Amino acid sequence: MEITIENLYFKYPEQDYILSNVNLIIKSNIITGIIGPNGSGKTTLIEIIDGLLKPVKGIVKYNKVEKINPKDIGYIFQNSKNQFFSKTVKEELELGAKINNYKLDVLDKRVLDVLKIVKLDKEILDKNPLTLSNSEAKKIAIASILMYNPKLIILDEPTLNLDDKSKDEFIKLIKMLKNRYNKTIIIISHDIDLLHKIVDNVVLLNEGKIVLEGNKYDVFKDSKTLKKYGLLPPKVIMFSNKVLNKKGIKLGYRDEINDLIKDIYRNVY
Repeated sequence: MEITIENLYFKYPEQDYILSNVNLIIKSNIITGIIGPNGSGKTTLIEIIDGLLKPVKGIVKYNKVEKINPKDIGYIFQNSKNQFFSKTVKEELELGAKINNYKLDVLDKRVLDVLKIVKLDKEILDKNPLTLSNSEAKKIAIASILMYNPKLIILDEPTLNLDDKSKDEFIKLIKMLKNRYNKTIIIISHDIDLLHKIVDNVVLLNEGKIVLEGNKYDVFKDSKTLKKYGLLPPKVIMFSNKVLNKKGIKLGYRDEINDLIKDIYRNVY
């Protein structure tokens, strides 16, 4: 699903504009990261895309159409447990499908299918979702929207309170949703290193305006602009720059530092 945002403005009554003249195209079947300082308008922008807020001015188009079917969008909250309403994981998974008029005769199969996608065992179905670990809760939140198969997935600070192992599992899951299931994905996060590993494009917001956007490598290597808005480049890019400055070895752009180390050995030996 391609999203086109044209001349978008948003404000609450008797307040200054939170978003001003935002023009943006979020391409279909890619992962887009939205970054920026606190209060820059990131959450407001995705809530408008999700349909939770209406712009004061401007339009949002989904595949060139202004109206969107709610079941085409899945929104994962920053705290996944805040979006749980049921007493068991099974009921929670079924809830989203029922609300979106999913065919009930294949409901049980669909539950098992989405659990397999997020790599959880069926034994979890009888648990209370509020008792799950942070990693399990995040996976169940994703599974709950996969029940009705949205075209667009929005994630707000998705790896908050996750350990490194869980973050790696999350990265693999999101990449699979893009590559195997052709999802369009938007991620808001302060974790620049995470975004560098997972996204294709990046949008930098500040005070409600887009100040930088494009391919992740072009955005993240612009350290001057990032620092201007209180952000640091990903560690892998800072490492690459240090190697160039100290050793005179120019490396390509990589998602992982381990890949850069391999490139150094190739250049040296």
